[in-house]
Amino acid sequence: MRARIEAHKADRADDGWATHEEPLDLIEALKVLDKADRVILVDCLTLWVTNLMMEEGRDVDADGAALAAGLGELQATVIFVSNEVGLGIVPENKMARAFRDHAGRLHQAIAAQAAEVYFVAAGLPLKMKG
Repeated sequence: MRARIEAHKADRADDGWATHEEPLDLIEALKVLDKADRVILVDCLTLWVTNLMMEEGRDVDADGAALAAGLGELQATVIFVSNEVGLGIVPENKMARAFRDHAGRLHQAIAAQAAEVYFVAAGLPLKMKG
């Protein structure tokens, strides 16, 4: 995984990307980076959900609600990337079901705040909102 992360950083470094890693306090990281002329790409929300679920004592839904609520305060253009996990069968194990449910609720909360929402499958974008 570390090698994949380093490869992503190297690929983006030549194109003027600055990479910031924040596994848990995403809204605070966005506030620090916030500027009116800035575009922030968050990749990805489902990894963030995983990090929250693995951190003892975190309330994943409360953290997701705080992120969605805080978006209106930001001046930057924020683009979220995430994985749609609710299109398949319902997982048989409890943790996988919880992950799927947390991710689905987060996607709904973010989409409600977003000006535009796209679903991308096979490299083809489908505009869902905006």
